[in-house]
Amino acid sequence: MMEDHFTITNASEEHLPAILDIYNEAILHTTAVYQEQTHTLSMRKKWFEEKQQAGLPVFVAIFQNKIAGFSTYGPFRNWPGYRFTVEHSVYVATNFQGRGIGKKLVSALIDYAKQQGMHSIVAGIDAAGQASIGLHLSLGFKEVAFFKEVGYKFGRWLDLKFLQLLLE
Repeated sequence: MMEDHFTITNASEEHLPAILDIYNEAILHTTAVYQEQTHTLSMRKKWFEEKQQAGLPVFVAIFQNKIAGFSTYGPFRNWPGYRFTVEHSVYVATNFQGRGIGKKLVSALIDYAKQQGMHSIVAGIDAAGQASIGLHLSLGFKEVAFFKEVGYKFGRWLDLKFLQLLLE
């Protein structure tokens, strides 16, 4: 297994083209994100700057000098009462999936969230995304909500599950 041969580290601006490629691949070919239009490098730079200014994490998995995936989190909702809950995202390049990288990227977010005093992490996952759901369940997340036909992509309605991890 490759999992022993990759590193998780903080993303930098030099990683943004690879992060963009991974994200756009998900937009074009999956229901992991309900976006339909690909992003540009300038959009990714703005996104990254906003994450840095807000003190929010962006981690990358590196294997043989290639970015294999990335993870991040942001506010669950922007009202003050939700300030101890975050919603995260994790994306792994297609050719690196199934090798434990997603699990390490989410684990890095969990550790960071604990250090930042967060209480809860939420994951919104397409209900058909069994691999992602399984990954989250293996890390202790619990399914807490099922939303029927709330998304629309590729000419069909999509169901969304929310999974949650309460941090100790």
